[in-house]
Parts: sequence; C-alpha cells; structure tokens
Amino acid sequence: MTPRIPLRSALAIGLTTLLSAGVHAADPALPKLDLDPARTTVSGLSSGAYMAHQVHLAYSDHLAGAALIAGGPYHCAEGSLQTALARCMMPADGKGPDAKALAQHANEAAKAGRIAPLSGLAGDRVLILHGKADKTVAESLSADTAALYREIAPKAVLHEDLARGFTHTFPTVDAGASCDTATTPFVGKCGFDAAGAIFADLYGKPPHAAKDATGELRTFDQAAFGVDGGDAFLAKTGYVYVPKACADGRKCALHIAFHGCQQNADTVGEAFVREAGYNRWADAYGVVVLYPQARASMAPLNPKGCWDWWGYSGEGYDTRDGVQLRAVAGMSAALGAPLR
Repeated sequence: MTPRIPLRSALAIGLTTLLSAGVHAADPALPKLDLDPARTTVSGLSSGAYMAHQVHLAYSDHLAGAALIAGGPYHCAEGSLQTALARCMMPADGKGPDAKALAQHANEAAKAGRIAPLSGLAGDRVLILHGKADKTVAESLSADTAALYREIAPKAVLHEDLARGFTHTFPTVDAGASCDTATTPFVGKCGFDAAGAIFADLYGKPPHAAKDATGELRTFDQAAFGVDGGDAFLAKTGYVYVPKACADGRKCALHIAFHGCQQNADTVGEAFVREAGYNRWADAYGVVVLYPQARASMAPLNPKGCWDWWGYSGEGYDTRDGVQLRAVAGMSAALGAPLR
C-alpha cells in the first residue's frame, strides 16, 4: 500500500520536482515605456539580417532605418529552403538573386498591402555591413541587398561598409570569440565596434561616449505574442534592455536586434544580448533594445534556431501576415512603439 503524504508536503515535493526539471516561474510582461514611435530601427546578423530587412520593408511606414550584417535581399529565397541554400548564402557561378526581379516583387507586395508602401522608405537610414573573411554568406549578397534598396528606395540614406576583414560573426572590439573563425557565440573580438557603428549610422553622433551598461536586461514571456493562438516558432523567453533613464520616464527610441542562426539564447546563453555591445550604446543614446528570440525545431525544419527567411513558419512569412513579423510587431507595440 502506498503511504499517504500530507497535502503541504506533496505540494513542496511537486514544486521541487518542477524546478529541478528546469520549469521556472513565468517570465514577466514587457514594460510599457515612453517611446518615440518615429525613431524605431532594426538590425540583425545573418538570418537576423534577413529578418530585419523583412521587418523594415513590411513596416517601413513606422520605422526609421535598418542595419544589416551579412544578409541578402528581401524575398531572396522565394519561400523555398532549396532556393535559400542554393542562391541566398553562397551562390555559385554568378547564380545569385536578381535584384530587379526582387524589386518588382517588392513593388507588387506593397501595392497589394502585404508590406508597407515603399514610399515609407524615403529618408530611412540603411547600413549594410559584410566581412571580407565571411565564408558563410557571400559578400555579393550584401551588395545585392544594397542594389535592391537603390531600386525600391532611391531616397533612402544608404551606406555600405564591405571592406572590413571579419568573418561570419558580430564584430566587437574585445568581446566574444576569435574574429578569425565563425564559431559560437558568433560574437567576435575584431577590433571593430559594430554596435557603435550601427547606432551612429541610425541615430547620429552620440550625445556622449559609451561606458559600461548600467541599465537592466530583462526577460519577458514571448508566448504572449503568439498570433491568433498559433505558434510563431519563438523561444519561451525574450530579452529587452532598458536604460535607467528610459525606465525613469525619459522619452526613448526603440531598436530591435535580431540574432543569427545558432545565436539564440537557448544556444549561446546571454552572449549576444550582453556582449554584442548594443546595451552600453543604448545608455548613451537613450534607446531601448528589444532582443526577440527564435527557437530551434525539427518540424518545421529549423535545427539552428534561425529566423524565418525561407518560409518554415507558413505562407506570407516575409509580409505583414507572417507570424514572426506580427509577433515582433506585437512586442514593439507592447513597449510603446506600434509598427502597424
């Protein structure tokens, strides 16, 4: 006969079991802050660059700019993983994407209301970065991205920085792994402050030099941003960095930073969200930094936790109907900077 256990003891045992299994209390909601919706920008590395590019075009009527590191042009994969691998990473024999054809697609998507009117890109600041030593994504794809912007947004303020020697990594001055190899956490000691360059390009000269980050890196529950009760293929927990001045009521801007493949927190811990360098510049500029987190899965096939730039999350993945874009828009609105 199984001995009876008092209710209080049973509850204590159950709680201990849950905690030992890695189940923790629910993450809090995103804080509602005083944000200037006219100063929201995005950036990303690799799949994060593709995602930032998609978000920029989908919501350009509510965004002020984008910075893209080692990413290709919008709709490059055309909804196909095979196409993504064949021509949107390391295309051979000049078989890369056709910028003019992709520009036509973007125009048609804008006219149909699937992305924002392309007129919203006028005046936006766009920075395109690519390392000469990158063996994962071809430099030509960043050039194709610049060509696409010139086709669809001739009045955008476009800067290309393709001459630096870093690999497929997020460059920092002295944080992360070696800059010579593309390895986890894909944050590299390259002697170049990419986060500082991104903020300077998107927001102008800083009011003062960046120092150590003194704000708060918070977690939040991403499950709250599922679309219509469906799965947006996000990790349970997302991150947001809030400078002290922004938490105290100062009107701040919002920057959304997208990690690359194998760079989500489930894979590398907090290396990207703490070491990439965004947070200390966020303090200097008065910018809240949102770090959404994708998750790895085998069904649909996304074992490296990439953002969806080829269609694993469903039709319309790179439009305003895409579940990941809508989830990120929801996060931005929750913070106080609506994207739609």
